[in-house]
Amino acid sequence: MALLAWKRRMVLHMVVIVMCISSNTSGSCSYVISVNSKFAGLDNSLAALKSHDSLRHLHILAAGVDLPIGGIGRADTVGLYYANIGIGTPSKNYSVQVDTGSDIMWVNCIQCRECPKRGYHNLELTLYNPLDSVTGKKISCDHEFCLEVSKGSVSTCKSNMSCMYTEVYGDGGYSLGYFVRDVVQYDRVSGDRQTSLANGSVIFGCGARQSGDLGSDDDALDGILGFGKSNSSILSQLASSGKVKKMFAHCLDGVNGGGIFAMGHVVQPKVNTTPLMPNQLHYNVNMTGVEVGHEFLNLTADVFATGDKKGTIIDSGTTLAYLPEVIYKALVRKIFTWQPDLKLRTLRDQYTCFEYSKSVDDGFPLVTFHFEKSLVLEVYPHEYLFPFENLFCLGWQDSGTGTSDKKNLTILGDLVLSNKLVLYDLENQAIGWTKYNCSSSIKLKDEITGSVHLVGAHFLSSACSCWSQRALHILLLAILLHGLLS
Repeated sequence: MALLAWKRRMVLHMVVIVMCISSNTSGSCSYVISVNSKFAGLDNSLAALKSHDSLRHLHILAAGVDLPIGGIGRADTVGLYYANIGIGTPSKNYSVQVDTGSDIMWVNCIQCRECPKRGYHNLELTLYNPLDSVTGKKISCDHEFCLEVSKGSVSTCKSNMSCMYTEVYGDGGYSLGYFVRDVVQYDRVSGDRQTSLANGSVIFGCGARQSGDLGSDDDALDGILGFGKSNSSILSQLASSGKVKKMFAHCLDGVNGGGIFAMGHVVQPKVNTTPLMPNQLHYNVNMTGVEVGHEFLNLTADVFATGDKKGTIIDSGTTLAYLPEVIYKALVRKIFTWQPDLKLRTLRDQYTCFEYSKSVDDGFPLVTFHFEKSLVLEVYPHEYLFPFENLFCLGWQDSGTGTSDKKNLTILGDLVLSNKLVLYDLENQAIGWTKYNCSSSIKLKDEITGSVHLVGAHFLSSACSCWSQRALHILLLAILLHGLLS
């Protein structure tokens, strides 16, 4: 298990539009995206068209979206959280990393020659082929979506050219391919811990090439499900069609893995929020202070807004927590005053570790980050100290040693976000969190009826096929009813 793999998606992505000649190819609610998988034995025939029609009939307003998730964000493992979604008609199942630090959703495509067949926890991976879906269609370079993500730079666009993308991440990985539109299936909240199948048409990337950890057998998945702020995210696309409100929440279980991920209006638990900083690409907030034990670090206000990249980035695609050099050094120095006799070691030239045989919660201080509007984020010693090779290592990282584009960024990842309900409210441009049991449930409100429903925790395993079986049963029922009525 490589330590470097812990630096997950680092949110420093970008989209670059280039052009190529394409081949010949064909009210608000709350939601939960569910697990879909392929329908073996069906082709692009009448049966597939019937299944498509039956899914189309489910385009109704709902209470919310329930997105079952798996994985775990612990630093002593390959830290990531993923969801299973269904794409295409007939639907096939894809396992995608859930990432609030990037915008674009993409999955690896049939053109990817070097994509692994199996990935994270031996998950069987699937290559998407738009020709296998009767609803799949390439996006042209003059499409309004392409114009928006390219910021209008499509002067070389010609007839039959596809809209290409390159998504680059801060850990050096990238995905390159072209945009397509297809049907994405998800779980619509229909009652307490109950869902029904729903779908929406979404534009996403069809990845033909990848690099870095994205292709590693240890943590490879079918793609990434971006929940960033831009109009290209799946959340924004579903919201623009009136299927959801631009609100979602996650509760990542750092103990058992999995947790809760839902789109919609969370009414329980109550969550205090802080404003999102305007004109920023990511979920940036204004940090105002750092407290160790019951003592504030002696920091000036300007250290919380370094360079052009203002504020603190909240990112579920990053495993650890990255702090500017001045904050990092002051924080680590203060923490170790609680145990001055420790012999510190440096692993892999970047991880500060030590031997300790007692309870870390008894021997080390609580760290509390303070934000605008009096919101606080408490991080306990067992959260910022993780076991590795019979040692304990610090999860805090010094971003002052990074490259120029990452230097002195403040990024809070799963290290501090786990075991908390985190609410992203783009309707009101705010974000908030509260300590929570992520193996329990939350309550979502139906904006149309006013009813409130429970959404429970999930833990997906690589062997889970329950969603595909349910989807197949729905498909067979639709075909049977069609036969009886025709």
